[in-house]
Amino acid sequence: MLNFEQIQEKLSSINQQHLLKYWDELPQAGQQSFLAELSELDFESIPDWIQNYVTDNKQGQIPSDLKPAPYYPANPREADQARTLGRRLISEGKVGAFVVAGGQGTRLGYDGPKGCYPVSPIRKKPLFQIFAENILAARRRYNAVIPWYIMTSPLNNDATVKFFEDNGWFGLGEETVFIFMQGTMPNFDFDGKILLADKGSLAKSPDGHGGSLKALHRSGASAHMAKFGVEYISYFQVDNPLIKIIDPLFIGLHALSNAEMSSKALKKREPLEKVGNFCLVDGRVTVIEYSDLPEDEAAAVNPDGSLRFELGSIAIHIINRSFVERLCQGGSFRLPLHRAVKKIPCLNENGELAEPAEENGVKLETFVFDALPLARRSIILETLREEEFAPVKNAQGKDSPEVTAKMLSERAARWISSAGVEVPECTIDMSPLFAAMPEEIDTAKLPDFKPGGEYVLE
Repeated sequence: MLNFEQIQEKLSSINQQHLLKYWDELPQAGQQSFLAELSELDFESIPDWIQNYVTDNKQGQIPSDLKPAPYYPANPREADQARTLGRRLISEGKVGAFVVAGGQGTRLGYDGPKGCYPVSPIRKKPLFQIFAENILAARRRYNAVIPWYIMTSPLNNDATVKFFEDNGWFGLGEETVFIFMQGTMPNFDFDGKILLADKGSLAKSPDGHGGSLKALHRSGASAHMAKFGVEYISYFQVDNPLIKIIDPLFIGLHALSNAEMSSKALKKREPLEKVGNFCLVDGRVTVIEYSDLPEDEAAAVNPDGSLRFELGSIAIHIINRSFVERLCQGGSFRLPLHRAVKKIPCLNENGELAEPAEENGVKLETFVFDALPLARRSIILETLREEEFAPVKNAQGKDSPEVTAKMLSERAARWISSAGVEVPECTIDMSPLFAAMPEEIDTAKLPDFKPGGEYVLE
């Protein structure tokens, strides 16, 4: 930790000396705490961040040589070989699950970590429980230990840990669930001044899901993976309960291809759907944000009428542990920054905490898909929206809990129908412990479905 004089000098050198405006008002303990926080600032990088992303936004500049990224269809010809390899890798304990869960349920009107939000159709199981049951089902299916890594934020870490403790770690065993926090970045006003949250602390925000790669290394999670023999990380985000967390096809195809970081993709519903676009830049798989891809490029079509850039990113990846360790070796690894203009609570000119009525500053974050071009090899596997993508983002309407619950029920009905059982229109809440894939449906355990009925399958 730097001392006061050193901090004063460093802040002055980057024109941020205003942060010490209230220093003399802080108690001694508050001064020491603030010194520790200020010592962690990246003094070398802050001027560049301000110039390129705060006062002069240079993001959104895309390469001129964009090409559509190649991909494997949902049922590739290599499917049998890939599944066989994937099952073997899972059975050998070489696969771990990793969820990015730093967000709160604020947009859903929920006061708590988003992963605690109740979402299943009838029993209203929280997202974390649905994921836990997926992992527990895979452990039983493959007779293997599958550790689970959960990245939280400073905002929700304590509440997340308590939620798992209160629920007995959902039967997974505390020793195989590794919870850790992501990093943070300071928030800026439009003139490039770092904002204060109070007289002795900075206004900061989580550094985005791209911070997950550094956090895996910094927290000791990657070392924990090595201890358990995990070589492949199944990455997903906390808002999507349809995710197939342990997918032997995806894992096997990734391994067969000698890839370091791979992705699942959907075919977009429309040219301007709000998902990242998979592209090829200089021979490397790259995701271009929907807001950065020019409309004429987004609307471009192939001779058959399909979209030229048809693949949308849905934040589902397989990442090699060795890739994470390679990137983080030496401590200088950084992903590109992305700028977000937000309403940021901060101290006003009178030294009072104020909730802004309008956007007043810039948050900087990183996106995990920006690591794709750094991989020596990367593949894309198509998946189906109705099978694997029902994010809970909005309180009502599109991507709402109501839509997600309906898609969970409809997928269950579709799987049961594929087993030869007629399913009328009804509501089904099916646990992954009952079936985590269509072939696991045991028709002898099914009820007599009636139109309009509600059925819980555990």
